[in-house]
Amino acid sequence: MRLITVFAASGRQGIAQVRQLTAAGFAVRAISRSPDPFYGESFPNTEIMAADLDDPAQVGKAIAGADGVFLNCPLMSSHNNLKRIETVGTLARETNVPRVILHVPLWLPDQPVGQPGYDNGREEALAMLRSHPAATVFGGALFMDNLLTDWAFPGLVNDSVYRYPHNPNLECNWISLDDVARFMVIALDRPDLIGQMFTIGGPERLKPPQVAAILSDVLGKPIRYNPYTPREYGAVLAKSFGLTGDALTQVTRVFEDFYIFNNFSPLKPFAVDMEAVLEKIPLKLETMHEWASRQEWKITDKPRPPAG
Repeated sequence: MRLITVFAASGRQGIAQVRQLTAAGFAVRAISRSPDPFYGESFPNTEIMAADLDDPAQVGKAIAGADGVFLNCPLMSSHNNLKRIETVGTLARETNVPRVILHVPLWLPDQPVGQPGYDNGREEALAMLRSHPAATVFGGALFMDNLLTDWAFPGLVNDSVYRYPHNPNLECNWISLDDVARFMVIALDRPDLIGQMFTIGGPERLKPPQVAAILSDVLGKPIRYNPYTPREYGAVLAKSFGLTGDALTQVTRVFEDFYIFNNFSPLKPFAVDMEAVLEKIPLKLETMHEWASRQEWKITDKPRPPAG
């Protein structure tokens, strides 16, 4: 049974990757310092190991003997991500780990676009491709699972309000994190994908009122779309990570600028042309309705990731 190391395994991205890897018959080494990395969920053939991405010795131990690596980098300390990526890629190359798959939770532009988040994500992807000769990078444009976070979920369930910082005409190809993980699992056995990076999205291009209509149908009650301004959203997201003071102000401004760009750029970062991707990597992607229908839309005491 092949072993895949998954970094940041206790985040929503990582949990979906562990889920899809074990479903596909892989053993998993889940890297997390959390005592309950899967929030009560369990997976077969999975060991949990604590490791610090900023410590090369611990990274080396985490990837030792692995047949592949799935790398997710921290969002809230992204200034160190280039170094982390280079460390993982270099050590994986030096220890003959056959495949490394990086997930960057962003659109990956072909050229710099002048928006720091996207330009940094592009540099991270290129760093991975430089660091390991058998790397593949996927950039997920926008995740359905974001609607399960503490800044979105209670409003939907308790107040029947869908809140997001999207202008009402913004078109988005929402993708589930399980589908992101499926792309990554497929790539492990596709040598023709080595050295490439892909932006991936879901099968539908939806505007916010269409998302609200889908959620209304699934939840069985009218859901009203009440958009955040980019600044409001930045503050809500920063607070969801427990930030205060100057850090809250700084992160609020970062996400405000990011969503002003997303709302008005002619480059349309959230509108992903999936035809070419699916021609190269055939995969049946779940729709927003299918994804929403398999979620538990009620407030419970069950633990869950607070944000990303």
